[in-house]
This record gives sequence, structure tokens and C-alpha cells, in this order.
Amino acid sequence: MSKRKQILSCIQPTGDMHFGNYFGAVKNWVDLQAEYDCIYGVVDYHAMTMPYQPKKLRANTWELLINLMAVGIKPEYLFVQSLIPEHTELCWIFNCFCSYGQLTRMTQFKDKSSQTPKDGEQFISAGLLDYPVLHAADILIYRADYVPVGKDQEQHLEMSRNIAQRFNFQMGKEFFKLPESLYTETPKIMSTADPSRKMSKSAGEKHYINVFGDEARIRKQIKSAVTDTGESKEGEMSAGVTNLFELLKACGETEAHQSLMEDYHSGNLKYSDLKGVVGEALVGLSNGFKEHKKALLADKKNVKSQIKASSAEIRKIAQATMKEVKELTGLFNVKF
Repeated sequence: MSKRKQILSCIQPTGDMHFGNYFGAVKNWVDLQAEYDCIYGVVDYHAMTMPYQPKKLRANTWELLINLMAVGIKPEYLFVQSLIPEHTELCWIFNCFCSYGQLTRMTQFKDKSSQTPKDGEQFISAGLLDYPVLHAADILIYRADYVPVGKDQEQHLEMSRNIAQRFNFQMGKEFFKLPESLYTETPKIMSTADPSRKMSKSAGEKHYINVFGDEARIRKQIKSAVTDTGESKEGEMSAGVTNLFELLKACGETEAHQSLMEDYHSGNLKYSDLKGVVGEALVGLSNGFKEHKKALLADKKNVKSQIKASSAEIRKIAQATMKEVKELTGLFNVKF
């Protein structure tokens, strides 16, 4: 029997998991576990590129790990980036195979470095510029076959492939795999308060719905969801209504989605009915996840041990890669 293909994907520990995160990425991670060997990382080094608080970073990292397990990610597939120092070691080597000009053209660097603060002097860290190189190290060190990506992540994956190609060419060996994009059907969830923008924590509390949030608040946010701004063309479903249907479909409520869609096309849909069904579906998902999370928190010591153990096991792959990389590049390994 042939070995299963390997998936690699990572996420930053930036606070609450919202339904945009879950439906847009994490649910896909859960589903991929059935078909692939998966490695999923919580990349805390990346969260340092913008101003942050150390205690909050550590707390957010553990919170995200527990949240990922609560929604169905297997603990043996999870690692914490800062527990595997080979990532940063490979990043330095890759810096020597990547041009400064290429980094300055990255969209994320241009966007974030242009965000001038209201008060005080602007500080742009070298880490923000170098972020894509560490991202390349995260991916390539595990020699993964596929990386699940959205359209906004294509540029980073392409840089990873460019670095791998340059390394392979200069070393005269096809050492690093060129990982392929894995496009799967993932919904683009918009803010229920402003359906013209993606659901996001950076836009403020009203623009995202916490997966582990209070039941009453989830219902209230859906009940107050914008449905029609008057900007839609005649006969065209508004962005707000489209988003509610997208949420319902993402929840797996196929029959309800079909029935309410028929009501919409026949002109009999009441938005209050649609909101009620969507709210109920989200609350149902959330309650199941919260029950699982409650059990994990009750056994937090064991959960932490599991994550440390899985990180140590996954690190063995990174160590093996780095041993070969050092041999190829003329560097010394610990035992020489």
C-alpha cells in the first residue's frame, strides 16, 4: 500500500477562533485528516512580527491549541513552532537564497508596513520583512506534498517554491520538494455587520462571531445581521443574505439551505426565518465544540503533555532535514 501524501499548514495564535477561521480553514484541516498525513503548526514566532505582549502570546498559543483539538484536530498532528528551533535555523539558511527585493515586493509586507500609527514613531521590524522566509522554512522543512491555501496565500507559497528551486539548483541536487497548492472548497465568510468585508477580529468585535462564544451573543449577532443595504441590483441576492446562506451551507444544514433557498426564489422568504435557522445551526456547532473544550480544560495538564510530545515527535522530521541541509551547505552538524 502506498504511503499517504503529506499536508502541512500553520496558523498564528492571534486570539479567539471565529467562524470565518473555522469554515475558511480549520474545518478543512479536520476533514483532510481522513485522507492525508497531516502536520499542523501554531506558529508563535510569526506572531512576534507586530507589537505584542509576551504573556498574551503564550496564553493565546495554548488557547488556540486547545481550540483546535476541541473542533477535531488530532493532537498528534499538532506542533508549536517555538518548540522546534530548526525552523529558525533553516530560515537563516534560506535568507541566503532569497533576495531583499523579492521580500519588499511581498503584499503582506507592503500592507502592514504602510499602516502608520496614530501616535508616535512608526516601527517596522525586520521580522515583518523576513516573515515569508520563515514561512518557507515552516513548509519545506517537513518536505510536505501539499499546502492548503487560499487566494491570499498563493504569493507566500510561490516564494517557498522559488527558494526551494534556488537551493536545489545551487546545491546541484533535487533536495527540497516543491509543495503544491491544495485547493478545496472552503467558503468565504463575511462579516454579518458589514457583508462587504471578510469576517475578521481586526475590524472589531461586531465583525466576527466567536466559535466558543456565548450562545445568546451568537444568536444576537445573527439576528442583527445586515441583509439588504439597497446596493444590490434588481433580481440579485444581496451580499448579506448570500452570507447567511453561505453560513447555513457551511454548517452542513443542506435540507434547510435548500428549503429556504426555494422560499427565496419564490419570493416567500422571511429574513427572520433565515436568521433563526442560521443562529440555531451556529449555536448547535458551538455547543458541541464547547463541550469538548470543557473536557480538554479539565485535563489541561495531560493536554499540554500531549502537545509537547507531539512537537518533539514532529521535530524529529525537522532535525533529519536539517542534518542533510547542513551536509549539503558545508555547515557542521553537532556530531562532527
